[in-house]
Amino acid sequence: MISVSTKRATLAAILFLAAAMPAYAHVGIGATSSFATGFAHPLSGLDHMAVMIAVGLWAAMKGGRAVLAWPLAFVGVMLVGGALGMLHVPVPFVEPGILASVVALGLLVALAVDLRVSAGVAIIGVFALFHGHAHGTEVPENAGGLEYMAGFAVATVLLHAIGIAAALRLGHRFRALARVAGAACAAVGVGLAFGVL
Repeated sequence: MISVSTKRATLAAILFLAAAMPAYAHVGIGATSSFATGFAHPLSGLDHMAVMIAVGLWAAMKGGRAVLAWPLAFVGVMLVGGALGMLHVPVPFVEPGILASVVALGLLVALAVDLRVSAGVAIIGVFALFHGHAHGTEVPENAGGLEYMAGFAVATVLLHAIGIAAALRLGHRFRALARVAGAACAAVGVGLAFGVL
């Protein structure tokens, strides 16, 4: 059995390593023309990883239907946002919405906020629209945008699964560690908002 201090040290190490990675939520950064680049994109920015893992953690904390509904809502609405971005349909406040998603989802996990599944779907959907739109607008008109978004969706599902798997692995001890991870996610969002990270 792994000790609590070992688990905490491991979580801290993962967070510090993640903090060393740049955030690339801003439109126009990175390659956007293939499945592989789409798959790699959520893994290249701290903001993406934090939000997507937070969705999985929050879904696991809620349990029941939320375990599938919340991650699926994120992926589905993210793809709609991506399509809107590729079609050049404007969505206001995309960058502030992305930063707000990191803080808000982190706080929802840190405070173990227990909402109805439908309310969680609505909150997650709004944030997913911003994430999807930002990346849809990055896709050049002559590039394979569908392949890029498919790769992005698969990586997103895997990051959600990491949060859910952590819950299943840690069982009852999970809540305290998840809340610490949520607080770290919120802190990352604040750091990104103020240009510290």
